[in-house]
Amino acid sequence: MDLFFRALFLFGFIFFLTRVVGKRELSSMEPFDLILLIVLGDAVQQGLTQDDYSVTGALIVISVIALMQVFVSYLGFRFDKTLGPILEGEPLILVHEGEVQEKNLKRERLTVDEVAEAGRQQNLASIDQIRFAVLETDGQITVIPKNKQ
Repeated sequence: MDLFFRALFLFGFIFFLTRVVGKRELSSMEPFDLILLIVLGDAVQQGLTQDDYSVTGALIVISVIALMQVFVSYLGFRFDKTLGPILEGEPLILVHEGEVQEKNLKRERLTVDEVAEAGRQQNLASIDQIRFAVLETDGQITVIPKNKQ
């Protein structure tokens, strides 16, 4: 039963941690971030199982984490208007009609250069050519160009 509660607690902590870190950080991992993620996984494993190296213990931990993920996904689906934004996040407008939304950039710790790079990937030379740039819930920046007239 101890493993069950450890898994519940660590699932909640990791879920909270990923929400605090932000969308941008999770989508653009550097090599150091990958190493840190591996170290984090090892630290979490030690906290979950402690001295229990049994197959049963591993099955309990994996099952609890998997069921919690399904449960959180279901809550986000079932209560999409109320819990969806909390559990899954919301898209954030970074550029509106060529105007950079500085407040939103600061909120997600993004630079104008990173938004401009997303625009260049869509063959747009400058931010002025962007109708909307949106930071999606998965951390990717979607760029919608202004209509050419």
